[in-house]
Amino acid sequence: MKIKEAVFVISNTDLSKCPQDGKPEYAFIGRSNVGKSSLINMLTEKKNLAKTSGKPGKTQLINHFLINEEWYLVDLPGYGYAKASKTSRAQWEKFISDYLTKRKQLINVFVLLDSRLEPQKIDLEFMNWCGEKEIPFSMVFTKIDKLSSSALQKNLAKYKKEMLKYWAELPPVFTTSSTSGFGREKLLNYIELINKNL
Repeated sequence: MKIKEAVFVISNTDLSKCPQDGKPEYAFIGRSNVGKSSLINMLTEKKNLAKTSGKPGKTQLINHFLINEEWYLVDLPGYGYAKASKTSRAQWEKFISDYLTKRKQLINVFVLLDSRLEPQKIDLEFMNWCGEKEIPFSMVFTKIDKLSSSALQKNLAKYKKEMLKYWAELPPVFTTSSTSGFGREKLLNYIELINKNL
């Protein structure tokens, strides 16, 4: 898939204000600091489409970007870290889970995982929650340029082992690097294939 156009459409915390044109949506979510904004910018080849920040927890809204006038890339707030009050965290969690469970246009959630880390409890819990709610998701490992390929394989094997405790089979798995662009084509082709079959 070639991305010819990526346009920011709307940010909000209200499901009813999300775009109503029925186009398919692909959401990106992960723990804060997993490299989500960098990955989105790498996929769309636009440096400043998603705001990157040294401070984790920067995304606090549901952000819709229209891609090639055909589908939406949806940037969701990170989970697991935010210097925010419990009240505002609870509000985020509510609108994120509302979006994930009630948004009919949502086709797939890409769960971003830091490839340098061993399986994190919060990530496993989130993916199991998606499973319970029957939300289709894929695992996207980020920052693979930051570790050796043997260390990467070791961490992927640990994730596989953990996931297979709960799952009969693994969801689709992608490995990516925002620095080198590795994994871009595979991920975009996967979205294109799903769109063709809708």
